[in-house]
Formats: sequence, structure tokens, C-alpha cells
Amino acid sequence: MRLKRHALALALAGIAAPATVWATNGYFSHGYGMKAKGMAGVATATASDTFGGANNPASMVWVGNRMDLGADVFSPRREFASTAGVAIDSEDKYFLIPEFGLNRMLRPNLSLGVSVYGNGGMNTDYPNGAQYFGGTGDLGVDMMQLIIAPTLAYRIDEQHSVGIAPLIAAQRFAAQGLQGFVVNNPGYDTAWGYGVRIGWMGKLTDKVTVGVAYSTKILTDEFDKYSGLFAEQGDFDIPSNWSLGVAVQATPQVKFALDYQRINYSDIKSVNNPSSNIFNCPGFGGSNPNACFGGSAGPGFGWRDVDVWKLGIEYAYSKNLILRAGWNHGDNPITPADVTFNILAPGVVKDHLTLGFTYTFPSGNELTMAYMHAFEESVTGANLLGAPFTETIKMHQNSLGIAYSWKM
Repeated sequence: MRLKRHALALALAGIAAPATVWATNGYFSHGYGMKAKGMAGVATATASDTFGGANNPASMVWVGNRMDLGADVFSPRREFASTAGVAIDSEDKYFLIPEFGLNRMLRPNLSLGVSVYGNGGMNTDYPNGAQYFGGTGDLGVDMMQLIIAPTLAYRIDEQHSVGIAPLIAAQRFAAQGLQGFVVNNPGYDTAWGYGVRIGWMGKLTDKVTVGVAYSTKILTDEFDKYSGLFAEQGDFDIPSNWSLGVAVQATPQVKFALDYQRINYSDIKSVNNPSSNIFNCPGFGGSNPNACFGGSAGPGFGWRDVDVWKLGIEYAYSKNLILRAGWNHGDNPITPADVTFNILAPGVVKDHLTLGFTYTFPSGNELTMAYMHAFEESVTGANLLGAPFTETIKMHQNSLGIAYSWKM
């Protein structure tokens, strides 16, 4: 009962929190859990906190009874410019991103827990930018994805474990300034969805651990208010993804960990369809009504699948202090051909540097902090509608997070 009360309280707090935004590995976070965030997001073959529902469910049976509560201050800096003389910075620059996890050992080889986290999102607010798309007022979108992941993990023996986490997703979306695209500021819409993540973790030797995790596509309700904007009548499912990881305890003080992650944005037509599909619509010179906004072949953001590499190092400076660092490199999902639409969602960053630490108090409780810097990237392309100028979208990011952990 206590587990259910904690999970419900934090889930409601997350839904009520200010709109969250991530745009690091596409629109997924670079990591989940403050310890992983300090190591570039590496977590598939490590077991150190209660965010297995977001990383690898099999890890939870190794972490014991504990609770983690934290928050990031995330600061993305987005701008777009054109050679026609337009240059606008997005005004929203700071966001609070909460996270929560809880785990209880039901038996020595069986655990039940929950991870609550912001999967991703996109947010822009360009003042007086709507005229760029034939609208009025400010231009931008506000997209949030919150996931609640109850997690059951089972230790097969002293070396191997498996886990499963049903994924309950809540999405919220709003757009403004898109009157030129037949969307007249309808306000926020919400959608719920469901999927599942499974995982395995194996200790091959006393120094080498490997892990595998896979998340299905999360099937969500359509955004009914935006059925005339997103492909498939407002569909915006969350893409499937999978990861492989290895962690090596090189010395008693030093651990190296490496993850590879694949995010399949091609699962989602509203994300993956090329924006140029609009020219197949009868209203834009084509002959396929399904290629109009909201149709199954309608224009999307043109995002490609991405490969992400995460390399982290952990150094036990003393029995109470662990230091972390990492490098995260992901593909840029946006091509020059789709720059115009991605003014709304300029998720172009590729390289991230992270630092972090955990201090353990005499009680066994922990304080963890993590910092991330995503280096500036830009993409330039011709105006989609054939205007005689080019457009550039650009972004860099910083985040600073803190978490406290209770051993129970």
C-alpha cells in the first residue's frame, strides 16, 4: 500500500509540474536517473538506483530497498534565422524536470518497484513568430511525455536477472501560431498510452556485467484537437527503442561503462514522414488526399532513426564519494530538407559532456548531482515552400540536477 501511495503521489506531481522538455537524443533524454545522467546516460548494464523502468528493468532486483527523488533544471537555447533577415530566439529557457523511483524487495530474488520520469518532449516559444508561417501572435509548440513504469524484476541466480515494466504514458501537447497550417490555437490536448519494457542483466565475471533492454512502441490515443495537423489524424505514439550495455570494473575504484541505444523514430509517421509530403496533397499541387495535414501520408518532421553511444566512467574517490563523467554522442535526426517544419522542434544537438557525483552519508542515504552540456549544433536548408532564401535552426543546452536517495 505504501508503494502505491508513493507512486500515485509522484505521478500526479509530475503531471501537474510545469511543461517538461527534452531534446537531447532526438527528443529522448540523454539519461534517466541522476546517476546515469552524470555518466552520459549509461545504465543498461549498471544497477545503482530505481530507474530500471526507464533503463533496464532487470537492474531493479540488485538495488535493494530504496527511494530516489530528484529534479533537473534544464536550459535549452533554441533559435532560427533565415537569409531573408529573420532571426528569433525561443523565449522559454528554463524547465524543471522531476524524477522519482521506488523499489521494494518482496523476496531475496524478487523486487517490485516503480520509475516515474519524463521521457521527452519539445518546446519552443518564438515571440511574434507566427507571421513566419502565415499566422498571428507567438509561434511554438509545447510537448510533454510522462511515463509511469511499475517494474517487476527476478534474479534467476547469482549472475543473471530479468525484468519487465509496463509503461503507462501521459502526453500533453499545444501549438500556437500555426493558423497558416489550418490549426487555430486549439490549446492543450492530452493522450494516454501503453507499452512495455523488458530487460536482462548478466554478470559474466566478477568484473564484467552486460545488459540488454527493449521497449515496444507506446501506443497512445490521438490528439483529437490536432487531427488536422499530425499524420494519421493526430497520432503521436512514442517510438520503440532498445539498448545494449557493458560495464567493466577495471579496478576496485574505477568502473567504465558503454551503452549503445537505437531509437526508432520511423515508427511514428507524424515524426518520420518527410515534410515535403505536403506537395502530394491536392491543395498543394498533388493528387493524394492522404498526403494532406492529418492524413496517413501527411507531412511530418522528417526525423530519421538515431544511433546513440554513451561512454561513462565512475571513480570511487573515497568510501563516501563517487565521481562520474561521460560523453554521449547521438545522430542528428533532422535533415536540411526538413528544416522549415523543425523550426518548431529543433532537436539537432549531437554531443553531450556530463559530470556528476554521489556522496553517501553515515546513514547510508545519498546525495547525487549531475551536470550536462550539449554542444551547439545547427542545420541549414532551403525554405520548404520555395521562397528564395535558406533557413537555419540552432540549439545548445545545459542542465543541472540534484537527487536524494533513501535506503530502506
